[in-house]
Amino acid sequence: MIVPGPGTLLIAEPFLKDPNFMRTVVFLCDHQEEGSFGFVINKTFNHTLDELMNDLEELKLPVYYGGPVQMDTIHFLHQYPELIPGSFQVMDGIYWGGDFETAISLIKEGSLDLNKIRFFIGYSGWGNGQLNDELKEKSWLTAQATRKLVFHKKIEEIWKDALKELGGDYEMMANYPTDPQLN
Repeated sequence: MIVPGPGTLLIAEPFLKDPNFMRTVVFLCDHQEEGSFGFVINKTFNHTLDELMNDLEELKLPVYYGGPVQMDTIHFLHQYPELIPGSFQVMDGIYWGGDFETAISLIKEGSLDLNKIRFFIGYSGWGNGQLNDELKEKSWLTAQATRKLVFHKKIEEIWKDALKELGGDYEMMANYPTDPQLN
């Protein structure tokens, strides 16, 4: 098991029943004893960016459900630190946030590859020691994130692909039913 930190993937174990996190993969942006946060990377939200924000009519971009905390905030992950000032490096090649107006302007002018930027509503957060407790309970598997998984073109395959990358017995878990009693 990888020690959690920025750039870690939290992969929900196959039988986790929490509706916010069932079969999800969370990209951890920060992890400290006093708290942790990240974004669910494999759940789309039921509205596009233009439906959530004013003056973005032409931007029908998908928005992902980042998690249940602060569902009134928009965040983004990207691969453009040289173009978007104020970005925070989470890991090599993946950045969080930065100047939102600049990002939107660059998208409108066609300067960004839309496969290299993702918008999230809300985030996943854990209080003091909470994530460590969930890891001890084995609610999550951990793996090192890759750009390929974080910016995966087929979000419905992220959870299975993350398990497959762990290999061994984890690879078999990708095909487990949601409810083992249905087996």
